[in-house]
Amino acid sequence: MTRYAEVIGDPIRQSKSPAIHGFWIEKLGLAAEYRAQHVESAALEDFIAERRGDADWRGCNVTMPHKQAIMPLMDRLEPLAKRVGAVNTVVKASDGKLVGRNTDVAGFLEPLSVRLRSKHYFRMARVIGTGGAARAIVAGLAGEGFTLVLAGRNPDKAQALLDELDPIGEHHAAPLSHFADVTDFAFDDREGCCDLVVNASPLGMRGQPPLAFDWSHAPPGSIAYDIVTDPVETEFLRKAREAGFETIDGLAMLIGQAAAAFTQFFGVEPPRDHDAELHERLMT
Repeated sequence: MTRYAEVIGDPIRQSKSPAIHGFWIEKLGLAAEYRAQHVESAALEDFIAERRGDADWRGCNVTMPHKQAIMPLMDRLEPLAKRVGAVNTVVKASDGKLVGRNTDVAGFLEPLSVRLRSKHYFRMARVIGTGGAARAIVAGLAGEGFTLVLAGRNPDKAQALLDELDPIGEHHAAPLSHFADVTDFAFDDREGCCDLVVNASPLGMRGQPPLAFDWSHAPPGSIAYDIVTDPVETEFLRKAREAGFETIDGLAMLIGQAAAAFTQFFGVEPPRDHDAELHERLMT
């Protein structure tokens, strides 16, 4: 028998997690596997019950639409997962208990880590989306001192998310349509600032409508960050580059959160010195 972990979701065919974890398993020569499992919402509870009794199962990554629904099925929740209100990694502990964790926060912040080590007199992020991934991103950015403008189809839901995750922050909610139209807003001097524009929604994913964002809403020097991974080259990122902005694609977050999960599943650090090769493989 071989120890294994997996990723679960509905749909799951588009997931790149098996390619990432499989790459690291191959590089390290581990006697392990990482699989993808299609799990519908109605079958989630039975799936977890079945895996509890599998001695070779080390845990799973969790993607849409299960990041919140899986929480009541856990024996324990790590504090960050509890605060974010979303679990993207389930780990079977040495005592057999299932622990719900969140590695999305660390994964999202990882490609920003060098920049965030610098001091800024103001940090602001415009974030699109109010789902499970957005919860992790809002929590992570608020913890790094960002003022947030959170946009969604339902501004009341966006405001409720901000109030829940960072009630003392001076954040703002906006309708998604706010960023679709051209603005002539005159931004002040952005030297010493850190500005982000983040697509934390499924918009732009294959099979989904594109994200309507006009780049006149982005201050000079902003970084465009899209967490969509299929396709990696989204219209959102392409238009950001055309407008002269730096970009970060969804593979950066995906690899970062996978690295934290890999260590928890298999007890060893992934070989990150091969990141460039991994990124190239995932693009093909």
